[in-house]
Amino acid sequence: MKLSLADLAGTRATPTPRGLVSVCSAHPLVLRATLRHARDTETTALIEATCNQVNHHGGYTGMTPADFAELTRRIAREEGCDEALILLGGDHLGPNPWRDRPAEEALAEAGRMVADYVAAGFSKLHLDASMGCAGEPEQTDDDLAAERAARLAATAEDAAKTAGLPPPHYVIGTEVPPPGGADHAVDAVTPTAPEAARRTIDVHRDVFAKAGLEEAFERVVAAVVQPGVEFGVSGVAIYDPEAAAGLSALLDDRPDLVFEAHSTDYQGEAPLAALVRTGFQILKVGPELTFVMREALYALDAIAADLLPERKGRALFAAMESAMQGDPRHWKRHYADSEAHWQRHYAFSDRIRYYWPGAQHALDDLFHAIEGRRIPLPLLMQHAPWALSAADTPLDPAAFVMDRIRVSLDAYHAAAKDIS
Repeated sequence: MKLSLADLAGTRATPTPRGLVSVCSAHPLVLRATLRHARDTETTALIEATCNQVNHHGGYTGMTPADFAELTRRIAREEGCDEALILLGGDHLGPNPWRDRPAEEALAEAGRMVADYVAAGFSKLHLDASMGCAGEPEQTDDDLAAERAARLAATAEDAAKTAGLPPPHYVIGTEVPPPGGADHAVDAVTPTAPEAARRTIDVHRDVFAKAGLEEAFERVVAAVVQPGVEFGVSGVAIYDPEAAAGLSALLDDRPDLVFEAHSTDYQGEAPLAALVRTGFQILKVGPELTFVMREALYALDAIAADLLPERKGRALFAAMESAMQGDPRHWKRHYADSEAHWQRHYAFSDRIRYYWPGAQHALDDLFHAIEGRRIPLPLLMQHAPWALSAADTPLDPAAFVMDRIRVSLDAYHAAAKDIS
């Protein structure tokens, strides 16, 4: 059943609080799996793009907000997914991509980006101006972050009016450490202090009011805090409801808000369900989905090498290794030199996700080589034990990969209680 942002807080006091799953990925296979899942379950497909990934200059994907929106809607049409089920969001919208510039210059860029997101139909905006710009501390204080967020909200409100669109809903605050996974070993993370979360919410409310944005603040549906979840290269900090009990209790005084939990990847269904039950009702997932996508693609790569000796080894693996070695900027500072040989491909932080576009030729070649072939059960038992039902039937490689992605999506949606 379709769930809206405005519905979330109202479910918290019911016997079955519900959540929304926020898919943060631009990979077409992940988007297609997400939209196919929404079609089949008639649930909301909340799909989000980040400021570095998609912006008015193209971001690292080369897509503007309008490009990303059109890609999502085109795939939805191809999959027969009702566009009414799609909710587009923008994540960490603020000066981060331009933080090496003076504040006014960075904020001007952020304003243009936010306006483009709104004009493209993005109706959930996470306003995050917590990062310092040139000559400023790495993190701003609540007052400055709120002032800058209000400035961006005013831009978004104007952009919606100009485009004749409904005004957007907002998410405020940020988590520590920054998004994308930690670079160090992870086994436990301290949740945000309740008093710090309370101050963030109160300061934003006051600053929005002083800016004449009371109506906009009424559409703030969530605050981003750190519930104590994180993932790194090879470890995951699993949610502990007791450690976050103070944060959850804060929502008793804020019946119109929920918390948005970032970096919930690799938690598993039970911890995800506990997050939803305790007020963290927007679950953001990204690297886990491209991680399991890579897992499935590498399984097909190994199967093809065993089944078709003329391929002479794992061609897709070799193409990805070549791409990452040729341009190390997306992984070099994140992985230890002594272990980078395996971390490039298999780390939970999944920085390999930046390199798939450059290896599309190898992916196309792999799919062409094995499409329609019947995969013997022993090979699936060796390389893809989750997909034994695919044995001895004509293989659809894209469907094989999307089925693997949907295992993770199913766990998220079951935890959010929006599918039976």
